[in-house]
Amino acid sequence: MTTALLIDGNAIMHRAYHALPPFKTKEGVPTNALYGFLTILKKAVADFQPHYLIVCFDTPVPTFRKKLYKEYQSHRPKMEDDLSCQFPAVKEALDKAGIIHVEKAGFEADDVIGTITKKLEKQGERVLILTGDRDIMQLVGNNVFVVTPQIGFAQTKIYDPAAVKEKMGIEPEQIPDLKALMGDASDNYKGAKGIGPKTAAKLLNEYKTVKNVLKNLDKIDDKPQQLLQDHKENVLLAHQLATIKSDVDLDIDLNKTVFNGFNDGLKEILQKYQMPSLIKRFFEDKKPPAKPAGKKEENKDQIGLF
Repeated sequence: MTTALLIDGNAIMHRAYHALPPFKTKEGVPTNALYGFLTILKKAVADFQPHYLIVCFDTPVPTFRKKLYKEYQSHRPKMEDDLSCQFPAVKEALDKAGIIHVEKAGFEADDVIGTITKKLEKQGERVLILTGDRDIMQLVGNNVFVVTPQIGFAQTKIYDPAAVKEKMGIEPEQIPDLKALMGDASDNYKGAKGIGPKTAAKLLNEYKTVKNVLKNLDKIDDKPQQLLQDHKENVLLAHQLATIKSDVDLDIDLNKTVFNGFNDGLKEILQKYQMPSLIKRFFEDKKPPAKPAGKKEENKDQIGLF
């Protein structure tokens, strides 16, 4: 079994941008998200040694979720210009490095990741999904894991099914059902208003799915029963919005995503954006000497800011 590393490009870019100081080139071009993204990429590759490596992005085109519900994510502020202008640079860096990046108009990066994950699962691969987005935990399975940066990327949490159950109180595949019952304020859609996480988890542990919950309303306590009756349409819509697609039509050849190291072309981008420390880290660093037993080395890497 080999390992595939799928990276949620938008999630990691946002994390890098908000974690690092707003440094720029001498010409005033913002580079903090680019720097942070590449630093995380280098560390992830070193840690997980993937056979396949793919970065997935959102697109600016409205998704099918927006068509289902026009208020979907409508309260989110417009992406800051200093962040949005760095996406082309990241994609250019990936191209030069020889790393495939994938996006699909009308779908979110999560849907692209979900589709690729399903394909890799069928091949019998181990899949690691690097993201800060909890919604994607619904994809976790026996050979699918979500990796989330904690205080720093040096500290990560890897979620398997048991870890998801411990954190959420439900199985990974029940996350869309949980969000259907509760709604999601971050994505701006409603479920059954008044049903919180504990009640939602209790219902799902008993009835397993939203569909079964709604079939068994007569067996449910009066208050949640009334809430579910009053908000049934919202619940069903929320389930559609919360479910990550696994059947997006993608033109991707997995053989072309095999990772054989960073191409030297990446050095051009690092020079262009004035990142000599990353040139050293990607292309010049030698294996550090063994540390004396019991001695801890202070982490002075920028990645510690994550």
